[in-house]
Amino acid sequence: MPIIVTWLIHFVVAFASTVGFGVITNVPRRTLLPAGFTGALAWLVYVLVSSQTASPIAPNLLAAIVIGLLANLFAIVVRAPVNLLYIPCLVSLVPGALIYMSMKDFTLGRDNAAQQGLVKTLTIAIALAVGFVIAEAIFNPLRPTLTRWVRRHAKE
Repeated sequence: MPIIVTWLIHFVVAFASTVGFGVITNVPRRTLLPAGFTGALAWLVYVLVSSQTASPIAPNLLAAIVIGLLANLFAIVVRAPVNLLYIPCLVSLVPGALIYMSMKDFTLGRDNAAQQGLVKTLTIAIALAVGFVIAEAIFNPLRPTLTRWVRRHAKE
C-alpha cells in the first residue's frame, strides 16, 4: 500500500475518533472540526515519530505540543475554551489499554510486568503533560497578537 494512502487512512481514522469522542463528551459543534483536524495532525506526528524511535517519550511529547499549539490557535478562532479542544484530541494518545493491562497483571500477581507497564504509563502521561506545558509556554507570548488579528479579520 502506498505511504500516502496509509497516512490518509491514519488521518481519517484519527479525525473520526477525535470528532466522535467530542460528540460523546458534548463539546460544542463549532469545536468539532478544529478538534478533529488537531487530533488527526497530532496522530500523524505520533505515528511518524514512533516509526523512528522505540521510546514512548518523543512521540507523545511532540504530539502533545502539536495539540497544544493548534488547540490554542483554534480556541481563539472559534472563541471557545482551549480545554474543549484538548480533551477530544487526547483520546488517541491516552495509554488506557496499557494501564488496563498493568492493573490486570497486578491483580494476577505478575508484579514485574505490572511495574513495567505502570512505569511506561507514567512516562507517557508525563510526556503528554510536559508537551502541553511547552506548547503553552510557546503560545502564551503570541496569544494577544493572534487574538487581536483574528478578531480584526473575523469582522471583515
